Amino acid sequence: AAVSLLLILTSCSKSNKQGRYIPGNAAIAVVVNGESISTKLPWEEVKQTEWFKLIYTDTTLDAFLKSALDNPDNTGIDTKKDLIFFAVKDSIGGYIAFEGTIKDENMFKKFLGNMSQGAKETEKDGVKMMTIQQVTASWKDGRIVVAGNAPFLDQAKAFGMSRASGSNINNREMTPVCLQIHGLAEDKSLAKEDKMTDLMKQKGDMHFWMNSESLNNGSLANAALSMLNLSKLYEGSYTTGVVNFDNGQINMDFKSYSGKEMTEITKKYSGTSINEDMIKRIPAKNIAVLFSLNFKPEGVKEFLKLAGLDGFANMGTAYLGFNVDDFIKANKGDIMFCLSDIKSDTLGRPDLNVLFSAAIGDKDAFNKLVAAGNKLGKEEMGGGMNDKIFYNMNKEYFAIGSKKESVDQYIAGSNKSSIPVLEKISGNPIAAYINVQYLIRGIGESEVRDSLTNVIYQASLNFWQDVIISGGKFKDGAIDQHIEINLIDKNSNSLKLLNKYLSMLADVSNKKKAMIAEQMAIDEPVAVVEEP
Repeated sequence: AAVSLLLILTSCSKSNKQGRYIPGNAAIAVVVNGESISTKLPWEEVKQTEWFKLIYTDTTLDAFLKSALDNPDNTGIDTKKDLIFFAVKDSIGGYIAFEGTIKDENMFKKFLGNMSQGAKETEKDGVKMMTIQQVTASWKDGRIVVAGNAPFLDQAKAFGMSRASGSNINNREMTPVCLQIHGLAEDKSLAKEDKMTDLMKQKGDMHFWMNSESLNNGSLANAALSMLNLSKLYEGSYTTGVVNFDNGQINMDFKSYSGKEMTEITKKYSGTSINEDMIKRIPAKNIAVLFSLNFKPEGVKEFLKLAGLDGFANMGTAYLGFNVDDFIKANKGDIMFCLSDIKSDTLGRPDLNVLFSAAIGDKDAFNKLVAAGNKLGKEEMGGGMNDKIFYNMNKEYFAIGSKKESVDQYIAGSNKSSIPVLEKISGNPIAAYINVQYLIRGIGESEVRDSLTNVIYQASLNFWQDVIISGGKFKDGAIDQHIEINLIDKNSNSLKLLNKYLSMLADVSNKKKAMIAEQMAIDEPVAVVEEP
């Protein structure tokens, strides 16, 4: 008995309830934790926002929709349970769907009846349905499935006829789709998909799933590039993500999975840790944007081979005097990009210090890349690189940028700076930092703003702080990534703060529209009728 119980528990741990009625080939799926979202942002607070008031006071709004806005529970849907949205691309186009749980079936049926005036309730295989145009709402055993036609999901079919059947996909019948979802076999769903199960085990307010292979299947770009092996780049490729709205922060964690061949390349050639010395050399008082990457250059060649682009790459570089092997030898595998010290020029426009650097592997090979850059400069800009931008190099690094003094100081490395954010991003192959507060202030100070635009400017300064991105490590078959969005207010939940911020933007937008309409009315010429 103990062994049987253990087997049951083990089996359960390898599945997830959220994916049970999501088709396994879904291109995108989003699971919203209704209980968590409702706790962090109560509906009563949503009702106080300007965008809500604008919708609610619309005189054309039907009474039953106002009832739903008063309290979403009036729809009969349990908003405290998981709410699931997904999109599927299939042989005859695509569709989008919503899934939820019924709290009160009579109330739900009444709401649907008001939504779809004249629509009759039908039933098949125990599934009750109502259809209006190309949207069908269905329910069975307390589970709701609402599906709508979405031909735009498949570019190749969105321009007319379905290649599969020759029928017009803009008039797709959605009742079979709902029946198919309600009757979906578990092994055809995402219920036992390991990556989905791993995703749903993570604590989150929202969970995100993307199947890149399904998303790219049948696209116009793929048809045009069918001679290449670009499909290798997304075959078996998935991205999963979890979002949490915390106090003063929005935290997002992503995992990127690839197919067998891409995974082998990623595992073998992924980076280890960004070069901290390259960052400390930045001669800047205020960093606006920072990006750093560590990689194994040999992986570039393998990537090009897999995609069938190696021949094109060598043809293009040969014209400039080097080849892919030269590029690999030239680079050590560390690059850094930085925007800093925003000022205003004589015309009041923002002037940024732009700096890019790369760690040198083989200096002779790197000189070929520099010569290629000079050649391009002469052809594209009418002069060498030094006519427009400045560069310098030593045995370790190459630097190029918009300010000669900054480039020279970087190469000299005599005044290494203390970069506070480095503590949060070090030890990762990929790292980035965006000082949103500094960008808004630096660029905004040179702008001429009216009173309403100034409201947005001040509110943005009081809302955004910075964005920190780190990750790139290969672990458990995936590349990880963490995004941390920091807000100024550290004591309030970020979802509430975001709600208030968006409300302010909606309010300003409405006032601007009213002001423009009033101005147009004033400026409109008055017709003068002459007496006979």
